[in-house]
Amino acid sequence: MASSEAPTVYELVGGLPFFVDLVDRFYKGVALDPVLLPLYPAPDDLAPARRRLSLFLAQYWGGPTTYSDERGHPRLRMRHAPFIIGPVERDRWLRHMRAAVDAMDPPPEAREALLAYFDMAAESMRNSD
Repeated sequence: MASSEAPTVYELVGGLPFFVDLVDRFYKGVALDPVLLPLYPAPDDLAPARRRLSLFLAQYWGGPTTYSDERGHPRLRMRHAPFIIGPVERDRWLRHMRAAVDAMDPPPEAREALLAYFDMAAESMRNSD
C-alpha cells in the first residue's frame, strides 16, 4: 500500500548526498569570505563544521538522526551565541547558502522550503545590530 504522506524534503532531494554537496558548495564561499571565515574557531579546517551542518540539515529535513545522536539537541542559538552575528554576517551567510541552493537546483517544492528556512534561520541567529 502506498503512503499518502507527502515526501519529505530529504526524500525529494535524494537524501544525504544532496546535503553534503549543498554544504560543500556553501563552505567554498565561506572559505573565501573575509567577514564569515574569521567567525569559525578553526578557519583552516572547515571539515568538522561541514560535517555538522550536513548532518543537521539532513536530520532537519527528514533524514536520519545522526546529528542529534552525536551532538544532542541542536540548540542553534546557544551554539552560535559566542559569535557576533549582525546584519552583515547574516546577509553574507545567506548569499553563500542561496548560491549553493541555486547550484544544486533542487525540485521547486524543495527549493522553496529550503530558502524559506534559511531566511528564517539566518535572521534568528542574528544577535547584534
